[in-house]
Amino acid sequence: MACPYFVPQQILNDGSWPHPSRLPLGGGWIGTCCAADLHIAPSPTLLKDFCNLGYAVACPHLPAEREWDAVRFSVASAGPEQVTFRYVCELGHAPIESGKLSFDLRRETWVNAHSDSRVRRLANCYLETHRAQSTRPFIK
Repeated sequence: MACPYFVPQQILNDGSWPHPSRLPLGGGWIGTCCAADLHIAPSPTLLKDFCNLGYAVACPHLPAEREWDAVRFSVASAGPEQVTFRYVCELGHAPIESGKLSFDLRRETWVNAHSDSRVRRLANCYLETHRAQSTRPFIK
């Protein structure tokens, strides 16, 4: 459940996450916050405790009035030609909006992109980590 105001820019593979694949975006990310339209760089603590996880009610940048507290994704289906994700936008730990987003792997384009740029941005990050994890060899 990443914060909807988080602007991920780069996967953070520094070993600081105990189970990075369990994170809402499929891994830890560094980036900026766009809550105040300033695109500030959050501290490492804010990145780890709020930006990557959502429900950042103690974050000093989170607007009091907001549509969502968090956005979560999961893989609905994945094949050689298309991957489909389920998404849920939550407010107060309750679903406000949900649906499916599909990406055409051959054409490298979203079949049905979300109308909100924040959800599109987070979906792109989830897609990136999904693809990276899908190409890793299986290790016993």
